[in-house]
Amino acid sequence: MEEKLIIPKKSLKGEDGHKTFSIRIKEETVSSLDELAKTTNRSRNELINILLEYAIEHCEVK
Repeated sequence: MEEKLIIPKKSLKGEDGHKTFSIRIKEETVSSLDELAKTTNRSRNELINILLEYAIEHCEVK
């Protein structure tokens, strides 16, 4: 009797707690992100998430 290979269904996009969307940013900002990514060995996406979370937690609306 052969054992079956069980392949779980892949979550649909967006069901992993993340959402994909595009933004427009200045070329200088991209350059700064790329330099920071190189220095920290992190991806641009990782850095953007870190920076956005920090900004949201530390902003104040007046």
